[in-house]
Amino acid sequence: MSLGKKRVLLLLAAAPVLVGLVAAGGGLAYLHADGITPRALAPYIERRAAGHNDIITGTGNWIGAALRDLDRGEPVPYALPALKVGAQPVPLPAPPSTSTAVKRVGSVPEAQRAFAQAVAGDVITFAPGVYRIRAPLAATRPGVAGVPIVVRAEHPGSVVIEVAATEGIVVAAPHWTFENLEFRGACAQAAFCEHAFHVVGKGRHFVARNNRIVDFNAHFKINGDGKDFPDHGLVEGNTLDNTSPRRTSNPVTPVDLVAASDWTIRGNLITDFIKAGGDRISYGAFAKGAGARTVFERNVVLCEQKLRGLPGQRVGLSFGGGGTGRQYCRDGRCITEHEAGVMRANLIAGCSDAGIYVNSGAGSRLLDNTLLDTAGVQVRYPASSAELDGNMVDGPVTSRNGAVLRMGDNRTNSVTAMYAGLHPQRRLFVAAQALDLRWDGQPPRRQAQDAQASPMDLCGAHRPAAPAYGAFEDFAACLAPAAAFSSATTASNSDAN
Repeated sequence: MSLGKKRVLLLLAAAPVLVGLVAAGGGLAYLHADGITPRALAPYIERRAAGHNDIITGTGNWIGAALRDLDRGEPVPYALPALKVGAQPVPLPAPPSTSTAVKRVGSVPEAQRAFAQAVAGDVITFAPGVYRIRAPLAATRPGVAGVPIVVRAEHPGSVVIEVAATEGIVVAAPHWTFENLEFRGACAQAAFCEHAFHVVGKGRHFVARNNRIVDFNAHFKINGDGKDFPDHGLVEGNTLDNTSPRRTSNPVTPVDLVAASDWTIRGNLITDFIKAGGDRISYGAFAKGAGARTVFERNVVLCEQKLRGLPGQRVGLSFGGGGTGRQYCRDGRCITEHEAGVMRANLIAGCSDAGIYVNSGAGSRLLDNTLLDTAGVQVRYPASSAELDGNMVDGPVTSRNGAVLRMGDNRTNSVTAMYAGLHPQRRLFVAAQALDLRWDGQPPRRQAQDAQASPMDLCGAHRPAAPAYGAFEDFAACLAPAAAFSSATTASNSDAN
C-alpha cells in the first residue's frame, strides 16, 4: 500500500476526532465553503488540541501532519535548475555615455562622493571586489527622462556590496538605474538588515535589473514620503533570496510596495522568504496602500525552495497584503488597497498559504498563472473584484467576505479532492514536486486565446492561438545553460562608516 493511501485511511480513521476539533468553526461544510485547504486546517487543528492532555495534543499534532501530507507531500527541497528567469551571468550592455560620464569607483568613500555629485548621464561603475557599507548610500541627485544615473558592475557577480546597516541604498530622487550588482545582508544580527533598496518619495522611474540580492527582510522597500510617491518603477530580472529564516517581527516581503503606482515587477526569481518571528506571515511580493496599476508578470516565486516545512504562513503574490495603516495610504484612507492590478504568466509554488491573495484589490486581473503546491487563489473583502482567465491552479479559487469573482476558462482543483489527496494539476507534469515541469503528454490547451491573455509566456515564448493553460507553453524554454552566479571573493575594497 502506498504512503498516500495509508495516510488517507489513517485520516479517515481519525475523522471523529477531526470533526470534534473543528466543530467550533462550523464543521467540515465551513471548510469547503471558505476554501480552507488541508494545509490551512492543519495549524488550526494543532492550536485547538494544544494545552489539553497528551492524548488530545498528540492526536491533534498527528492529524495536522496527516493533513499536510495529503496536501503537500514530503517537504523536500526543490532541485531548482538554472533558469532564464532572475539574475543572469551575462552582463547587461553598458549604457551609451561619454568617457567623462563614466565614474569608476574602487572604495566606499569614492562611491559616496560619486552618489553625492551625480548628474544625469553618469555611469557609476564599481571596480571588481567586495564593498562593506555601514551606512546607506544616498541617491538624492536627480537624473532626467531618457538620461538616468546608472550604477553598475561591468560583469554580474564581480561586485558584492555587503550591507552592514539597516538599508543599503536609499533612492529619493528620480531616474536612477542599478544593474549587474550583488547585495548581501551582513548585519551583526541578520534581522537588522531590512532593505537592500529603499525607494521613497521622489524616487520615481527607479530601475533595478539583473541584480542578485540575498538576506534581507524586504529586499526592495517602496513607499511614499508626504505627498511624494515613487511611481513608475521597474524591478526586472533580479534574484531575491534568503539563506535562512528571518527572525524578526517586521515585514518579510522581498518586494514590499506601498502607496506607489505604475510599477512593473517582471522576470524575477523570488525564493525562501520565511518569517520566523511575530505573526510568521510573509509574502513574496505585494502592492498595497491605495496604489494602482501594478503589474506582476513572468516571475518565478518559490515560497519555500531550500527552506521547507517550517512553521508560518507564506503567500506568493498579493494585491493588498495584510492591509495598510491609514497614515501610510496614498489617499489617507485605503478605501481600496490596490486598483487595476495585473498578475500574468507567473509560476508560484511551494507556499504554505495562498499562491495569490487579493485583499481589497479592485479591478484585479489574474491571467495565465501556474500555481503548484499552494492553497490556491483567495479574493477577499467587499472592495475586492478579480477576473481570472487561463490560470492553472493546483488548489481552489475562493471568494470570501463579499468579494466579487469573475471566473473565465481556468483549470482548478476542489477542496474535496484535496482532502482525498488528489492533485490532478500536478499529474500533468513529469514530477511537479521536484519542479520537473515538462508536460507528461500533451499540455491541456484552451480553445482560443483571450484578448487580455499574456502575449508572451513565462519563458519568453509568444503564445499560440490556442495556448496552454498556465504560465508557459514549454518549461524547457525557461532553462538556462548551467552557470553559477560567480560571486567576488577578493578582499574587501573598502570598509567605511
